[in-house]
Amino acid sequence: MTVLVTGANGLVGQALIDTMRQRGMACRGVVRRAALQRSADDVVMPEQNGQTDWQPVLAGVSAVIHCAAQTRVTPAEAADPKAAYRQINVAGTLQLARQAAAAGVQRFVFVSSVKVNGEQTLPGKPFTAAAVPAPEDAYGRSKAEAEAGLQDIARHTGMALVIVRPPLIYGPGVRGNFASLWRWVAAGIPLPFAALTQNRRSLVALDNLVDLLLTCVRHTQAAGQIFLVSDGEDVSTAELLHRMAQAQGRSARLLWLPAGLMQWAARMLGKQAVAQRLCGSLQVDHAATCRQLDWHPPVTLDEGLRRVAER
Repeated sequence: MTVLVTGANGLVGQALIDTMRQRGMACRGVVRRAALQRSADDVVMPEQNGQTDWQPVLAGVSAVIHCAAQTRVTPAEAADPKAAYRQINVAGTLQLARQAAAAGVQRFVFVSSVKVNGEQTLPGKPFTAAAVPAPEDAYGRSKAEAEAGLQDIARHTGMALVIVRPPLIYGPGVRGNFASLWRWVAAGIPLPFAALTQNRRSLVALDNLVDLLLTCVRHTQAAGQIFLVSDGEDVSTAELLHRMAQAQGRSARLLWLPAGLMQWAARMLGKQAVAQRLCGSLQVDHAATCRQLDWHPPVTLDEGLRRVAER
């Protein structure tokens, strides 16, 4: 089978393409600019929205892994973030799915987000795939809307749909808040997070997510399902920082600052979302994923962090 991977220049897409080519699997990557092509098999699609013509790149494709997404808005788009996210994450996704079904693609694997479930969990109550979606921001709502549209297309066309909702993804080349914490730990900067020992966060190593996505392409029991995924080990913010430091061969320098004071300061600075991610919990229960697909994360949290340190 030939697998089409969108977002092939992104963190997940690039890792997928590399892994498939190492395994001798036929794949075709989609990138936005010619400068991002890494192989003659990569194709350039500058615009990926509700008007994109995907037919030329779908010829001979048996499965699609749709990684491409708008994950943040530019300053120019900030006035209407909902529209910016919907253009790519909803209209673009459904356009690809409709044309994929028409081209005879057998399976469509959609990389969604745990944000479809929500932003935080209560102690001992992790998110499950069966929970009612409760997205809280424009990005999460766009992913939830895309999921609903894809399910409707699958019902009417018979194309098998698989939805995967990862939490925070980390690995070589990761950006965002994880990368910032990693750099601060590496620089030996004292961080005021020693008190954050009671929250719990689920993460997923890039290698684990890639392995699951490739399992979903082939496994007969994956069709029609929604899967949550993680490394299977939830950690507090303080524990994560200690494990980051250990992977780098150093000690974390954590200072004690009450969580309540930290959250108050964040509200004063308009950084409530950042504080929530640092102080709050977000856990996923992937037991159903492991059971249904007979799958287990091949990489531990510590191994995943070591792989970040090695790059």
